[in-house]
Amino acid sequence: MSPIIKKKGEKFTLPGKYLLFILTLLCTGLIVITFNTNFLSAPLSAVGGSVIVPLQEGISKAGSWLSTRSEELVQIRSLISENEALKAEIDELTMENIRLQQDRYELTNLRELYALDAQYDEYEKIGARIIAKDSGNWFHSFVINKGSDDGLEIDMNVMAGSGLVGRIVDVGPNWSKVMSIIDDNSNTSGMVLSTSDNLIVCGDLELYADGLIRFEKLIDSADRVVEGDKIVTSNISDKYLPGILVGYIFSINVDSNNLTKSGQITPAVDFEHLEEVLVITQMKQSVGDAAGDS
Repeated sequence: MSPIIKKKGEKFTLPGKYLLFILTLLCTGLIVITFNTNFLSAPLSAVGGSVIVPLQEGISKAGSWLSTRSEELVQIRSLISENEALKAEIDELTMENIRLQQDRYELTNLRELYALDAQYDEYEKIGARIIAKDSGNWFHSFVINKGSDDGLEIDMNVMAGSGLVGRIVDVGPNWSKVMSIIDDNSNTSGMVLSTSDNLIVCGDLELYADGLIRFEKLIDSADRVVEGDKIVTSNISDKYLPGILVGYIFSINVDSNNLTKSGQITPAVDFEHLEEVLVITQMKQSVGDAAGDS
């Protein structure tokens, strides 16, 4: 076999069969060395320990973190759903509580009206609900949901709470307008229950800001009338039935003429909170205008 002669300018090339033979010998030697010694396994183990193990730990921690986050998301979704259900339940309970409070308030009003009806059982009455009121804080003029179709007429007396509210001043088929005793245009003939002394109860919206109305023209020369005395409608009134509670004397003053007295009354009715009223369907038999009711 002629020797391989490299010509000048040519690159050295190793025939494939020689390269394969060399690689076979190299692999065989490495197998023998690896099988009988730890010459290569130790460095590979070191590389695996310093690279692969931390990588595995990182992957394990990442998987654990993702699993934890996934569980937390499931819990968050569950809590959100539960929170929405609780909100809906709270809203429902709130509405039910409001309804119960309204029912309780209405029941209290109805009980008061029932007690008032029993107190004045000699009069025929019909219940009505307030459906509108004039501007202002107080129910000095308002409309009820009963009218001429229900047998109501002008000047019929209206009651609520513990006593007199006012009287009907206008009537329609299914509504009536009421002017209360606190209205500036209202003058009611009253009487001190304990002494039968007459006086005039005058509406005063400005004064009612303090929960009071006025009275005047009380003749009490014997000074028998005192604070706290009951004021009722007078039997000489031409528009109001007698004996209906108006209120209680709050203060008494002697007028400048030294003949009459005037002062303030605490009404028996809360004119800030009215919903239902009783209308007395029995009319007062008019005996003239001497009493001066208006």
